[in-house]
Amino acid sequence: MTPCAVQWSGFGPTDMPKVAIVAALEREVSSLIEGCTRVARQYEGRSFVFFERKDERNKMVIVCGGIGVEAARRAAEAVIALYSPTLVQSVGFAGALDASLHVGDVFAPAVVVDARDGSRTEIEGANRQGTLVTFMAVAGTDQKSNLARAYGARAVDMEASAVAAAAHAHAIPFAATKAISDEYDFEMPQTARFIDSQGQFRTASFALFAALRPWLWRRVAQLAGNSRKAARALGEHLTRLEELSQASRKVLAPPAAASSSSAGGHE
Repeated sequence: MTPCAVQWSGFGPTDMPKVAIVAALEREVSSLIEGCTRVARQYEGRSFVFFERKDERNKMVIVCGGIGVEAARRAAEAVIALYSPTLVQSVGFAGALDASLHVGDVFAPAVVVDARDGSRTEIEGANRQGTLVTFMAVAGTDQKSNLARAYGARAVDMEASAVAAAAHAHAIPFAATKAISDEYDFEMPQTARFIDSQGQFRTASFALFAALRPWLWRRVAQLAGNSRKAARALGEHLTRLEELSQASRKVLAPPAAASSSSAGGHE
């Protein structure tokens, strides 16, 4: 991504984006934020960076709030308050709980479950199926098995239920789209200790930790490659959806020019 200067929002009060995307980290949505305007704004004493896309047909804003439910809820509340979207989406990576899901597969759940209290959010859509469970920690293979059994879920993430709760609190439609970044039998490295209180991943500290443990090198390298593949698949999927949405609007739009020509012919 080409770095963009941080500036104030370019959206006017009557020109707000329709879709707000809440992700954890920029690398999850790297292809989506290319070409966006990077905007710094404050909400409830916290600083957020928003990526504004002002395409004439698809006005969108993306915020990368950090890892975990608390960070996701703060980011969702901020983007809702500052941009008044008509749809809020949780977008990013998820771990597979189903052996049929592989790295780079895109998962659009019909249900999101919060593992803290079992609360469920249903998502409408003809192509949506299966359950995504939001868990409070990075899930290893044993925990993945437990979550799959307990919730009948196909994938696990750490943010979607919090974004859903924020959307529900403001009566805004919610959706989730996730790309699989680690498979059912992949044992995640010990990353939890490198997530700070703001939900940011301390990459340099983790790199030093891994560098001193040669037995982790292969797994860390595999995780990095998996993350790149998942980000690429997610970006391509969302771009296709956007193109299909634009095409459908063109088909449904009234042929204004043809109508004017016809009217002129009858005068």
